[in-house]
Amino acid sequence: MKRFFGAIFLTQLQPCFTPAMAQSSEQQQLGLPGDNLNLYAVLKLFRESPTLEGFEKSLNDESLKINNLDLNNDDQIDYITVDDNVEGAVHNITLKVAVSEKEVQNVAVIAVQKDEKGNVTLQMVGDEDLYGKDYIIEPNYEDTQTPNPGYAGNTATANNSEVKVQTTTPAQVATWPVVTYIYMPAYNPWYSPWHWGYYPGYWRPWRPFYWHYYYGYHYHWNYYYYGHFRPCPTYRIHGWHHSYYHAGYRRTSVHVQINVRQGRYKQTYSRPQMATAGAASFKRDNPKAPSVNTRLPAFDKQGRPVISRPQTADNTNRPAISKPVNKPGTKPVTRPVQPSTKPVNRPTNRPVTKPLQPTTKPVTRPVSKPLQPAARPVAKPLKKGI
Repeated sequence: MKRFFGAIFLTQLQPCFTPAMAQSSEQQQLGLPGDNLNLYAVLKLFRESPTLEGFEKSLNDESLKINNLDLNNDDQIDYITVDDNVEGAVHNITLKVAVSEKEVQNVAVIAVQKDEKGNVTLQMVGDEDLYGKDYIIEPNYEDTQTPNPGYAGNTATANNSEVKVQTTTPAQVATWPVVTYIYMPAYNPWYSPWHWGYYPGYWRPWRPFYWHYYYGYHYHWNYYYYGHFRPCPTYRIHGWHHSYYHAGYRRTSVHVQINVRQGRYKQTYSRPQMATAGAASFKRDNPKAPSVNTRLPAFDKQGRPVISRPQTADNTNRPAISKPVNKPGTKPVTRPVQPSTKPVNRPTNRPVTKPLQPTTKPVTRPVSKPLQPAARPVAKPLKKGI
């Protein structure tokens, strides 16, 4: 394996907020596949996970509604694998998707570095193909200075209102359960045993939601996302960007790049009315969340959220809400069913030959014992798509 870093060192924690970011931290719509994997939600899950194995399992849990990626357009969710590429004190925890038997697409990397004093710096970087250039988020570190002296730095914008920023320190990030886990002396780097055609028996793909349903669900988590994390234009590890994009570490899919250029992912933006159904789902799952009664913004003709009007005490300036197709409590509408030829039964052996341009994801159990899991998951028959 090629080395990811030649020489790496940690920069001082420089403030990441600019005056523009201070006014509004929310990322509304990228128009790229990454819209269907909210990295703020991923980082929240990472913070709460005890191990990388557990992190991967939860990331692919349908009930959590975090993974909504369908990169190969087969109308079924892609399984996201997690690998930890360790270089000295730096862990590059990489999220990937097997788009086909021959192609793998990097989705994002969580870069974690621990210094001699036990302080940890962490950033999550979305891959350029899915999120655009320099899409970086990190914990709300306590900054010793800000580029704008008049900005206190203790609030962020979420759901068209201010939320209190929960700051942290590098020492506190070091106490996150998963961070403690990966720096244990006996830790063996986690490499997901699953890949194209070989997935855990407990996992079954499901039909992806329209983006507006997904947006409506996570909109009500924004109070947490932007209270604990923030965007940052600066890479904290020198040489990281060059090494990732030019040293052979990054893996990309021509299939994904062609789909982006041809606009094949744009059908997911065609149901603005489904945002209300997503919000209703959040309320059912999290009835005690602080933002459970927060109203959604309206959407423009292109389906983008419009959140320019501030909230007022009498609610007179709130934008109108589009009428949902489904009433709360009914089954959410997902994307139209596309023909799928995924096998119902898992083959017992790994295919001997590889098709030139596979379009489906055969599901089988691994032949060899996984590297890290304690027990091999039991395979179950794959039920037909919705």
